[in-house]
Amino acid sequence: MHPKNLENRIMEQRIVFSENLQEELAKALTECERDRIFVLVDETTAQACWPVVSDFWTLRNAQLITIQAGDSHKHLEAVSHVWQALQQGGASRHSLLINLGGGMVTDLGGFAASTFKRGINFINIPTTLLSMVDASVGGKTGINFGGLKNEIGVFSDSRFVILDTTFLRTLDRENLLSGFAEMLKHSLLADEKMWAAHVTAAPLLESIVDASANDSASQHASLSAMVRQSVELKERIVTEDPHERGLRKALNLGHTVGHAFESMAMNRNKPILHGYAVAYGLVCELYLSAVKCGFPTQQLRQTVAFIRENYGQMGITCDDYPALIELMKHDKKNRDGRINFTLLGGIGDIRINQNVSDEDIREALDFYREG
Repeated sequence: MHPKNLENRIMEQRIVFSENLQEELAKALTECERDRIFVLVDETTAQACWPVVSDFWTLRNAQLITIQAGDSHKHLEAVSHVWQALQQGGASRHSLLINLGGGMVTDLGGFAASTFKRGINFINIPTTLLSMVDASVGGKTGINFGGLKNEIGVFSDSRFVILDTTFLRTLDRENLLSGFAEMLKHSLLADEKMWAAHVTAAPLLESIVDASANDSASQHASLSAMVRQSVELKERIVTEDPHERGLRKALNLGHTVGHAFESMAMNRNKPILHGYAVAYGLVCELYLSAVKCGFPTQQLRQTVAFIRENYGQMGITCDDYPALIELMKHDKKNRDGRINFTLLGGIGDIRINQNVSDEDIREALDFYREG
């Protein structure tokens, strides 16, 4: 394939919204080469999610690989453990890895599969809201390295992403909110109708957590519909720009500052969930959007109020600003030594490749701290 065609290809990844996981997985496996099947889980999904699929007839001979849970374990040693398990389990270039878990599992598992024997097929079955709407879709894989988020990785599409929202019933409030932050970001990229539904969704989220609520089934259906809408928006963007040359940079909204928060928390040995970091990053980057691009003040206030009410704050002082700005300077989107932001002129009015000064960033961090 000519390099130009390769760069501009439509992604091979197929996204399946499942109502019967066993049937959908069986269908996917018929289209995937597989002399051996391996399933990657972390310690959490080994207990909460593996029992859901372990008796599927399609997985009767699958070999289970377990890694430690949490983003602090998304590192080279964990990848090495997966490679060793594949090697010792007799995996060949024709084997298949199924990543069953949250974003940490799909990121790390996708990277391990993409590099083992120069690449084997893999399927993502995301089990958290965050991995459903973000990590498992779009072909980004990777691990943390040197105290920086996702520093090492490759673009590599899973053959299938099978989304079954019944797994969301296993989530606690914090992990539900973590995924919802990415959905809120998607709504800001989309249109005012989608955004309005998200900034008023707190009661919906609370009812999902409270399984005893009388209308929990209908609320779950409402969340599932929002998940589909969010995934479809991301899929459209990624299909048009699979390697982040242009439009896909829109998906970085909230992440330039958010990844800096996340890396700082990790370096403090007080990790925060990725979605919480993105929510905090949105506060700062919407402020920059208002100052630099004219983002409407009222919508800024409504979005920030929703974030403050549901996500709280990560404690920082002005003494942390230099370290945070330095972390932002390591962001993979930067060019020519300048921090590169995605900002908004309004909801759905995307402005990529925006450069701002260090002083502007300090003002945004002041806004984050003081409101």
